[in-house]
Parts: sequence; C-alpha cells; structure tokens
Amino acid sequence: MIGTSMRFARNSEIYGEDEAAEYLYQVVSGAVRTYKILEDGRRQIGAFYLPGDIFGFEAGETHISSAEAVSEARVIVVKRAALMVRATHEKDLARQLWDATAQELRRFQEHLMLLICSAEDRVVGFLHDMARRAVKNAAIELPMSRQDIADYLGLTIETVSRTFTQLEQSGVISLPTSRRVQLRNRAVTSRTMAA
Repeated sequence: MIGTSMRFARNSEIYGEDEAAEYLYQVVSGAVRTYKILEDGRRQIGAFYLPGDIFGFEAGETHISSAEAVSEARVIVVKRAALMVRATHEKDLARQLWDATAQELRRFQEHLMLLICSAEDRVVGFLHDMARRAVKNAAIELPMSRQDIADYLGLTIETVSRTFTQLEQSGVISLPTSRRVQLRNRAVTSRTMAA
C-alpha cells in the first residue's frame, strides 16, 4: 500500500472504538492488537497484526474496536476513500483488498472456533497460528505478553502461564525465553488440537 508511514510507541493508540473509520493500515514492523473493553471491565483482544497484515476494515463508518501497538510499530496509513476510488480502476489493487478482507474474515472465524476449545487447545492453536505467520525459522518470537495472549484466548493469565509450563514439561514446546517459543513436534501439537 502507498500511504503515510507512521511510528507508534508500545501501547499507544492507533485508533479508538467508535472513531471514524477513515483509514486502512498496514503493519510494516512491530505488532498491533485490536480490542474491546467489555461491560464488566475485561479486555477482549480480537486480533494481532504482524508485518504485512492490513487492518482497519469496517463494515460501517466507525471502528467497532480500538487498535494499539503491542510493541513499537511502524504502520502505513492510507485514506480509505482514496483507496476505494483507486480500486475501481485498478484490478490488481481490488484483488489485493479482496484477499486482505477474506484473510481478515478467515482470521476471525478461526479465532471464534478457538474460543470454544480447551485451554490447552487454545494455546496450541494460537502458537500454530503464530508459527504459520512468523518468519520461517525454528522459533516463534512472540511480541505480545502472556496477558495479551490470555485476553485474546479468553483465559486468565494464570491459565496461559500454567499451560505454557505444561506444554514445555510434556516436550511439546521449549521456551528459551519468555517470548521465544519453539514448537518441538508439530505432529504432537497437531494431535493435541485434534483430541
């Protein structure tokens, strides 16, 4: 996408819930989370966006959630109306927007299905998703905290931490650092998800 490059400090807001949805955003570096604060005060994270991901798609004229940088992030910001006008004349751009929208829908569908699984399956499913989206190497560098993961999976931070420990003790993962995860045996983690 061609637009304005902006930097956001860790935990700084990119847009707020109910604000006008005038722009689309593409992560260049860092990570972004979208979330809602529920009526009972809990935070529900809807999605994590990594380099290359486009976010800010809305069906209406306002944002249904807030977005903020998980870590220092560089984001390209593009005026939504200008992009839509260009897309009416450029088939390649229209196709890219369609693909990005379909990817967003798939991500939300997968997240919804994950929320009905056991705690272990939620964590394993999350790690598989991060591995699929990460730079191809043996380890996953998680930019988000355990609290972020808990708020994304609808679990407590204690449950997430305990599950990470159980997965490490059973040899499914190794944790060289608190944010670096290695999936030791993808067949085992896939069976865990299927069980």
